[in-house]
Amino acid sequence: MAGNFLADKDVCIVAYAETKIGRRTGKSAYELSAEVAAELYKKTKMGPSDFDGLTFSVPLSECANPFWSNYCSDYLGISPTWIQTSDMGGGSATGNVARASMALQSGMCEAVMLICSDAPSTQNRVNYGSYRNEFWEPTGIQGPPGAFGLLMNRYAEQYEMDYRGLGALAVAQRNGAVKNKIAYEPFRTKITIDDYLESRQISSPLRLLDSVMFCDGANGMVMMKTSRAKKLGFTNRVYPVSYSEITNFNGANQTPDITEVGHSISGPDALKKAKLKPKDIDMIHPYDDFLIAVMLKLEQMGFCKRGQGSQFLRDTDIGPKGTLPINTGGGQIGCGQPGLAGGQLNLIEAVRQLMGEGGNRQVPSPRNAMVTGIGVIPYGRNWGASTAMILEN
Repeated sequence: MAGNFLADKDVCIVAYAETKIGRRTGKSAYELSAEVAAELYKKTKMGPSDFDGLTFSVPLSECANPFWSNYCSDYLGISPTWIQTSDMGGGSATGNVARASMALQSGMCEAVMLICSDAPSTQNRVNYGSYRNEFWEPTGIQGPPGAFGLLMNRYAEQYEMDYRGLGALAVAQRNGAVKNKIAYEPFRTKITIDDYLESRQISSPLRLLDSVMFCDGANGMVMMKTSRAKKLGFTNRVYPVSYSEITNFNGANQTPDITEVGHSISGPDALKKAKLKPKDIDMIHPYDDFLIAVMLKLEQMGFCKRGQGSQFLRDTDIGPKGTLPINTGGGQIGCGQPGLAGGQLNLIEAVRQLMGEGGNRQVPSPRNAMVTGIGVIPYGRNWGASTAMILEN
């Protein structure tokens, strides 16, 4: 794949902000974006006129609006000379960091605000309109839970599945949410592996506690060139040091193995570009709309062998003080999924940890973090976009 344009650490993340995650808040993606922007202004001591770059993910609550980024720029009072809106779903956050890095390097802008906001539990305007219905309708699949139930069934047919391993992941992520003040409040209670195993099946063998819940929320970050960050006095900086993505993995294959995902390409590529191996990663923050997605990525990015993911999760300490901390802030399953702002939720937790601001869930002295994204549930192969990024402090 292409070379590493992030190798020189010439761009960095200097600030982040988040709203609390809620259900049916009555707020729009515009209002939530403004809350995040206000917090970023406060943290950076910058104002709207200081930002000439702006990125967004497409929100489910505004996806029928073809001018979302223009209208939101107006709502925020920012006049960017460079703007990027990504429709890679949960892969948009890492993808936007990569694209903002290139915009900064090329001189198209000097300070970028990266906003992800959504309010699908208040207003969901999604209309996939995809030819993929040919895979869904004959089998009665009803949205992503049905698709991931199919995936779990296929995986269990090919390999052994230890559901207590997935239960261990559910428990670890919920423990992170309990310690995360922005998590959806009803989720800030502990669960056990037995709670996971006894939770009702919603698309056999997919359980309720395998799955995210749609919520409302927003998050954002500020990026600039490292040289400018130093001049402005930003001493706590996080550097994206490698990035890889692939969309429509196995696209030419009409009958692919649906348990093989694009992270089998993007994950090893991001590691290679950063000159790291899985054993060198201090923590991982994988996109987690469903627990099986986390497990598949661990296998195919090289943290364990194919077919051994559930046993790996059962045998590995994945808490913040463990050998491989995973989604220390609770992830989307633990905290609630703020729609398509969910991809940046885990990314910001990685940034927080690398800045040493994790509080009572802080990973001891992390040097790096791996963050992944998933975009689009088609379903004829697997998910659509597979992104992987390495961050360092």
